[in-house]
Formats: sequence, structure tokens, C-alpha cells
Amino acid sequence: MSGSVREPEREWTVECAPGAFPLLGHGIALFRRPLEFLNSLPAHGDLVEVRLGPQRAWVVCHPELAHRMLLDTSTFDKGGTLYDRLRSLMGDGVVTCPHARHRRQRRLLQPAFRPSRAAEHADLMGEEAAAVAARWRAGQDVDVSAAMMTVTARVMSRVLFSDSLDPATHAEVRRCLADVVRGLFIRTIVPVDAVFRVPTPANRRYRRSVDRLHAIVDAVVAERRGGDAQHDDLLGVLLAAASDEDGGVTDREVHDQLITLLLTGVETAALCLTSAFDLLAGNPEAERGLHAELDTVLADGRRPGADDLPRLGHTRAVVTETLRHSPPGWLFTRVTTRDTELAGHRLARGTTVLYSPYLLHHDPASFPEPERFLPERWLSGRTAARREHALVPFAAGSRKCLGEGFAMTEVTLALATIAARWRLTHRPGGAPESRPAVTLGPRALRMTCEPRTHQRTGAAHRTTIRVPDSRMAGGNGADDA
Repeated sequence: MSGSVREPEREWTVECAPGAFPLLGHGIALFRRPLEFLNSLPAHGDLVEVRLGPQRAWVVCHPELAHRMLLDTSTFDKGGTLYDRLRSLMGDGVVTCPHARHRRQRRLLQPAFRPSRAAEHADLMGEEAAAVAARWRAGQDVDVSAAMMTVTARVMSRVLFSDSLDPATHAEVRRCLADVVRGLFIRTIVPVDAVFRVPTPANRRYRRSVDRLHAIVDAVVAERRGGDAQHDDLLGVLLAAASDEDGGVTDREVHDQLITLLLTGVETAALCLTSAFDLLAGNPEAERGLHAELDTVLADGRRPGADDLPRLGHTRAVVTETLRHSPPGWLFTRVTTRDTELAGHRLARGTTVLYSPYLLHHDPASFPEPERFLPERWLSGRTAARREHALVPFAAGSRKCLGEGFAMTEVTLALATIAARWRLTHRPGGAPESRPAVTLGPRALRMTCEPRTHQRTGAAHRTTIRVPDSRMAGGNGADDA
């Protein structure tokens, strides 16, 4: 008799997390020490029940279970308090829409995020990073968080709107994004709307910032509709689809997609870049490896472009390890659309299931020494993880982040552009602790910039990057981000 023997289903462990408070459940622990709380859960099981106020939820603690859930988007749909809050902010865009409407929206936006398009945008990505770095001076105290937000906000606005936003509006967008992100996290873990209707300063600031972001997008769309010029940007694609009688794209959809991409495409990339510089400053060996590669690939002092990406393997490894160590998207929710089973446990329709890239990325069974920053995990010929499906900074399945290739290109080129010219070091006292909000990463990181010098063919040489202009955008990061 021939044939293979099917391996038996793994025996999963399903438990309830200890330490729930009456009424508030585990919400206090998740708010006060979210990363520590999440990392404690795998010790209790592969699928762990937690209480968020009066509601029950299940946290997926094993990468195989997370992978199964992410592939079955019709059963585990985007939902829960997080997405309820995001929908009130973004509308029904590609990130927040339910499964039934996702394929149509993704097809609408997909052409703008094909690999060939990301390569076309490579020059403006490097240009914006170089413009920010050109304004720094040796020994200057730089607000790295604000500077990286400047880079990514200008890149995304040029991709979405060409040059329709002036520098003052850019600064306002950055401030609004910061207020919104701070407010969203508490609204996610405290699912009691009445708390947020109280006119406290924080609630008023959040509401003003949300309203202003929508107003800025509406003003750009109205201006574009009233003009005759053709623009090769995403707004142009959306407006063309809206004018197509067979396309069925409404004005509301145009607005929602723009808001969605502005919110998701700016802060996450900025946080990844900020985290990378923070981690490099604390890990000299990884920093030396990055600088050695940049000194070789960019030996003539030029700005990196799309053609250099295949040779920036170590730089890309730094980005990947940053996404593992400090993933900007650190906690997500799904809601079951029907009765189902996960880890051999029955989940009723409407059950909230959480998965955390941070938790999965910091499991020592998948990534030995998970707290260490080791870009070499991702270099060619190395075994990155002992478990499959453990790295999920962009999710997986049909709802994997549409902009993954764009984001990796943007962050890799921006990191290479800046690190070729400057070394960023921690100030005395070290970096402030990074506290999660709806995203994870440093939001007030100040560092000292030192000009890069290195030895090449026996002579001292200072790396220079050609910059087309020293525009106001970015400055030294002094704007409140």
C-alpha cells in the first residue's frame, strides 16, 4: 500500500488569561503595559481569552493559528472596536471595508501600487529624504520623529495629490495625524462611547483633528475637479474612475480612499524609519554593517535610486528586522461572521479575535533572542525563523497590506539616503520609552546628528548626497508631529 500518512492535528491549548479586574477586565493591563501583557499570553496557551470591559475576546498566540485566520477572510472579517473606530475616521476605504466589498476596492487601487509604480516613485522618495537631511548641521539636536513624518507625509501627498499641499498644510496634516493616533488607542481598548462624548481637551483635540483632515482632503478634491490640468497621481486615477459611468466609483469612495491612504501611508512608514534609527544607535555592530554597505554601493556620493535596491541587501535587512522588533501595526482585531472553530475551540458568530504582530515577532520559539536587534537574521543564506508564518508586519492573505512593496521601497531608500550622510546618536540619558498607541514607535525621539566619515582607499572621505533643493519641507523636524 502506497501513499503518505497525514500528520495528526496539533493539540492546541486554549486558556483564559489571569488577572482580570471586575468590569474592566484586562483593559487596565492592556492600557498600562500593553507589550508586556501581550508577551505574557503565550505562556497560558495558543489561543487565550481576555476580557475588554464587559466583552470577551480571544488572542491568537501561535503563528500557525494566526495564518489560518488571516487566510480565511470571509470567516474572520475585519471588525471589532478598532475597526469601528477606524471606519468612523476613514469611512469605508480599502483598509476598513468588510470582506464583501474588499476585492472591488483593491482592484481599483492595485495599479497604483504595482512594483513598477513603486520603482517610478523611487526618485521622489530619495529626494524628500535628502531634502530633510540637507537642513541638518553637525552636532544638531534633531527631532527625528517629526523629520521622518515630514519625509513620509511629503512622499505620500505627492503620490496621492502631486504637489497640491503647501508646506503649512503639510505641517497641519502631521499635527492632526499625531492627535488622531493618540486618541484612537484609548478609544479601542475602552469600548464605551459615552466617555468620548465628554468635552475634555483631549476629546475636543481629537475631534478637531479628524474634522480638519477630512476638510483638507475635500478641499484638494474640489480644487482638482475645478481645474483642467491632468495629474499622474492617485487622485487622478480615482477621479477618472468616478467619471466613468460604468465604474460605479462614488465621490464618497474617492474621499474615503484618500483619507485611508493618507492615514495609513504616512505614520506607519515614519515610525518604521524612526525606530530603525533608534535601534541602530543602540546596536553599533548593525550600524557598522549598514554603513559599510552604503559606503560601497554609494561610493560616488550619489543619492540611491531604484536600480540600487538589489544591492542594498543589508539596508533592507535592517528595515525587515525593525518591522519584526518594533512593528508599527502591533495589534489588530477580527470578528467571526459565522460559527467556526479555531484551535479546536468553538467560536460563535460575532466573536472578537485579536492577533498581535508584536507578540508573534517576540516569541523566542520563532525568533531566538527576540529582544535583540539582529538584521543578519534576514541576510541571504540565513534561516530567519524556526516557525513558518511568524513574520506578519503586513498581515497575510487577500487582505495583506496593499502598499507593502511601496512601503519597503520607501523606507529602504529613505534610510539609505539619510544614513549615507548622517549618523544619528542618542542624547545623554538615552531614548524615551516607546509607548504604543494605535500604532507602535517613537513619537518624540530627539537625536544628535553627526556627519558620516569613513576610510576609502586609504584616504578620509566624507559622504555627500546630491540634493536638488533645500525646500522648506522637513526643516529640522521642529514642527509638532
